[in-house]
Amino acid sequence: MEKDFHVLPTEMGKARKKPGENLEFPPFLCYSKERFRGKELGKVLFSLPFFVFLRVYDEEKRNVPARRKAQIERMSQSMTKDMTTGSPAKLILKFTIPLIFGNLFQQFYSMVDTIIVGRYLGKEALAGVGSTGSVNYMIIGFCIGACAGFSIPVAQRFGARHFEDLRRFVGNIIWLALGLAAVLTVLTVLLCGPILTAMNTPSDIFQYAYWYIVIIFAGIPATIFYNILASLLRALGDSRTPVVFLVLASLINIALDFILVLGTPMGVAGAAVATVASQLISGIACLLFIIKRFEILHIQKDDIRPRSAYLLELCNMGLPMGLQCSITAIGGILLQSSVNGLGSLAVASVAAAGKLSTFFTCAYDAMGVSMSTYTGQNMGARRFDRIPPGLRAGMVIGSVYSISAALILLAFGKILLTMFVDASETAVINDAYRFLLTNAAFYIPLAAVNIYRLLIQGMGYSKIAMFAGVCEMAARSFAGLVLVPVFGFAAACFANPLAWIMADLFLIPLYVYLLRKTRRQDELEPRTNS
Repeated sequence: MEKDFHVLPTEMGKARKKPGENLEFPPFLCYSKERFRGKELGKVLFSLPFFVFLRVYDEEKRNVPARRKAQIERMSQSMTKDMTTGSPAKLILKFTIPLIFGNLFQQFYSMVDTIIVGRYLGKEALAGVGSTGSVNYMIIGFCIGACAGFSIPVAQRFGARHFEDLRRFVGNIIWLALGLAAVLTVLTVLLCGPILTAMNTPSDIFQYAYWYIVIIFAGIPATIFYNILASLLRALGDSRTPVVFLVLASLINIALDFILVLGTPMGVAGAAVATVASQLISGIACLLFIIKRFEILHIQKDDIRPRSAYLLELCNMGLPMGLQCSITAIGGILLQSSVNGLGSLAVASVAAAGKLSTFFTCAYDAMGVSMSTYTGQNMGARRFDRIPPGLRAGMVIGSVYSISAALILLAFGKILLTMFVDASETAVINDAYRFLLTNAAFYIPLAAVNIYRLLIQGMGYSKIAMFAGVCEMAARSFAGLVLVPVFGFAAACFANPLAWIMADLFLIPLYVYLLRKTRRQDELEPRTNS
């Protein structure tokens, strides 16, 4: 029998039904407050500090009143979102809007760092922070991408209603997240100096760049902590809750920025500390919310046991998504190295334009996450017919947003840039505005990159989708190594659009091929199984 690419082998995905147990809402989800105040309290919390909320229950307590089971079922249905039925356009739009607001707030408190640094610490400090953008994205982007990839099997099991497998994936995600956080934190903190040196970071901004990025990398556990939990919530269809916590964290971040940057001699290090602290607060809030409201994610002792097949599937999904971001960023690092060779003025211009551009382009990340969740759930439910309508809806949303964003930047780009750079720095503002408009003219191809790539990953083809990142890396590397030395700053303006177009030329034909392949496999499977 041919194995389905998104379902574990039969012996592993098989439900273990016991007398009196409801497979979809097993008895361990039901509890009483008295139990938590009693002598069993010590058994309840597992030692891992991440998000394990473990419930150990006795054999004789398996029979739970039907009314309590019904309450749990209603809670699970109200807190999660089934994207396998209903209008694809409405589902994707409703799921995307909270994500856009969440990403905007995330970029907002990142942008506040840049505004305060640029306005109060000077253009050298701004250039120092901005020069770390590519290496920052290479590492932090890997973390965020991996976390999003780890949640794809969870979304697929939720769509298929395989809740036992779902919780086992959650248990194994914990081990991967802890290992990833430990390894990346140690390596990146130790290698910060050599990386910045290899990037030809100008000496007058080197210390600013170093202290900012080393603190950001030291906070990688907080970044993974939040993004794992937020990705799990989104996999179950809840895109609103992470936004609420990000809004709270952004307000705290702004307050810390003013306190640490302006009220202490920490300088750019204070801005980095504020960003890490905000991520940690968001993660803690998500954890408490999951403990209180998401019974479906509460795992048993058996679920936390490492399983090689589960770990392998998670790595096959998560690591390619993380590597895709890192591979993309390698081209950005080479491009940044070329821009660094043009001097501090060019670096400051790209830094200011990049921060403002990121504020507008973060919406495309939200669209991609929506497509990943939508596709993952429908693949789990084997509703392949819903994928093309979902793609069309995503591209319409992306195109409308792209045109609106480009018009806003055209009309107000220079005014918005003065948030980062003093109005007297006219040379920086003019170059940054040129960089912005060149990129904004190609926002629709950027929307297509995120929508097609995350859709393909939601289908379960993370490894092959990673090559879109290779296309982007090659394009940016070519621009940085060949075009910038010849054409100067103008070539740097076209590096990102070139990368987006190259990725689209790979992703669009790939989507057509994989959708046909998936449909053929589905048509043949009944005959194979019979």
